[in-house]
Amino acid sequence: MASEIRDISLAKSGMQKIEWVRRNCPLLTMLKEEFTETKPFAGKRIALSIHLEAKTAYLCEVLMAGGAEVYATGSNPLSTQDDVVAALVTEGAEVHAWHDISPEDYDRCIDHVLLAARPHIVIDDGGDLVGALHTKLSELLPGIIGGCEETTTGIIRLEAMRREGKLRFPMIRVNNAQMKHFFDNRYGTGQSVWDGINRTTNLVVAGKVVVVAGYGWCGKGVSMRAKGLGAKVIVTEIDPVKAIEAIMDGFDVMPMVEAAALGDVFVTVTGCEKVIDEEDFLQMRDGAICCNAGHFDCEVDMAGLRAMAVERREMRENIVGYQLPNGRWIYVLGEGRLVNLACGDGHPAEIMDMSFAIQALSAKWLVEHKGQDKDTLMDVPAEVDYAVAQKKLAFMGKRIDTLTPEQERYLNESGL
Repeated sequence: MASEIRDISLAKSGMQKIEWVRRNCPLLTMLKEEFTETKPFAGKRIALSIHLEAKTAYLCEVLMAGGAEVYATGSNPLSTQDDVVAALVTEGAEVHAWHDISPEDYDRCIDHVLLAARPHIVIDDGGDLVGALHTKLSELLPGIIGGCEETTTGIIRLEAMRREGKLRFPMIRVNNAQMKHFFDNRYGTGQSVWDGINRTTNLVVAGKVVVVAGYGWCGKGVSMRAKGLGAKVIVTEIDPVKAIEAIMDGFDVMPMVEAAALGDVFVTVTGCEKVIDEEDFLQMRDGAICCNAGHFDCEVDMAGLRAMAVERREMRENIVGYQLPNGRWIYVLGEGRLVNLACGDGHPAEIMDMSFAIQALSAKWLVEHKGQDKDTLMDVPAEVDYAVAQKKLAFMGKRIDTLTPEQERYLNESGL
């Protein structure tokens, strides 16, 4: 089955983007060199549903250097970069994806990748590959060694499947690794969300009221960067512990229906649906900007907004205005999809260097421990997490202290 992409002639531009990533991802480059020698994925087929941009393309290159046959599709219709996809195909991967793909073609490409690959390993970002394998394509399940899930939303879906006894092969929660969520979710999301908002709107942040829905690691990062840009930040939460944390971090906290009347910019980062709904839209100021930094496009209730709008108008590239019956306009960025990818280039390369090193090493661990997994859902092995941290620190040119034998004894003995 041949690749389905928009235009192979775009490959030169895509290769330039990937080369820039190579220069700024020392961990992945180190793994690529190691994998070229050791071939940990020799004879293995890996299917990926990921945001197809330069950093994920480099992850695919690393896996291919390790001997894997790589089959990839997108994990969001607006995050695929057609020039990067073209470059990835010229590098030897089979890809089924293009920018602004229809929902029907998106689902079809998920199926095509799985059928073409008949994978041993799956790497998912949001759970669409795993979902298709357990519903439409269950005949492929016996051949699967295991997989990795990149994001919080996907892990929520996996945990529900495990509770219901439906998860049929081991999955590693890559998002739970310290070297992933501490940095990718907080610093990566924090910067890339505002990169996308600022690039798309060309408006100042300082002096505005920013409402951040959700104060997990991603919400912390978005709030922190908004504060740094001079905004007043309001956080909405359902968890009282996280709400107190937001207050002690210097942010106001209130329900969304109250925050809706005060905000200039709204960012949802929850993994839940209808976080901003019709009642909230009607409270918003004229010109309020809404965007989503969670995985799926249901956090801002786009269906409800479209249904209640009396007029819809494209205001600027990646900005659609919706006029409400009360005459006010609400502006939505990137169709309510991931704003940092639909309206930008995603997380910085140095951040994804850590996350994708965890991904590659987790996939390697699954191959090496085939058949030994006692649980269908597990965290990244601590030794993998710690090894990535040590290497990253060394690449940053920094050293830290180590415990002396006496200190280790002191910490490990009760003294009784």
